Amino acid sequence: MKLTIKACVVAALALATAQAEEKKDGWIQLFNGKDLSGWTPKFKGEDLGVNYKNTFRVEDGLLTVSYDKYDKWQNNFGHLFYKKEFSHYILRAEYRFIGDQVKGGPGWAFRNNGFMIHGQTPESMKKDQSFPNSIEVQLLGGKPDGTGKRTNLNLCTPGTHVVIDGKLQKRHVINSDSKTYHGDQWVTVEVEVKGSEVIRHKIDGKVVLEYNKPQLDDGTLLEKGTISIQAESHPIQFRKIEVKEVKK
Repeated sequence: MKLTIKACVVAALALATAQAEEKKDGWIQLFNGKDLSGWTPKFKGEDLGVNYKNTFRVEDGLLTVSYDKYDKWQNNFGHLFYKKEFSHYILRAEYRFIGDQVKGGPGWAFRNNGFMIHGQTPESMKKDQSFPNSIEVQLLGGKPDGTGKRTNLNLCTPGTHVVIDGKLQKRHVINSDSKTYHGDQWVTVEVEVKGSEVIRHKIDGKVVLEYNKPQLDDGTLLEKGTISIQAESHPIQFRKIEVKEVKK
């Protein structure tokens, strides 16, 4: 749905006002609401900086992951990296899933995206690498018709492990205890990151998953890293992505 010029101006002014107010509280807006400044794409099989089929774009002031130029999905997994690494911080975002999954997309990727945190740099990724070594905070949606159950803010561990209740976890997917978020509703999530000490996933102010000692497969603790969002075959939009750095 396209916004009128007046609506766009009003939205831009509202965003500018909000950014000015939040800046006083230490929030850094990673997405400026206008373009992809500060972000770099990396797709499997493509050189760094190539925005394959214009997948990542800004539409009507929203950071959008779109597949309207795809005939079908061919495992071109992509990530959009923010320019700066972070260590101790709170990540807050507002997102919604939209539309239909591109033809041929894997079943597990239906209404699936995520924040890759404590990630490797895009420059260090191999050309045919599908995912950065990172901690993935999954953004997951339920069925549009409101049936079934699917927890949100689950954990995935590409090239990594974590510790929960004192035990090293080598499972690739660890579910949270959140409720299901159906349809195209806007969802606000937070991730509290304290270096390698602890990471907490939060929705509606409630901790739905907590773990310690994020580490590479070889046991190297992850104290900091990149933040990126994904392109995994289902359209999604973000209207806010912000970080507040905290003291160690």
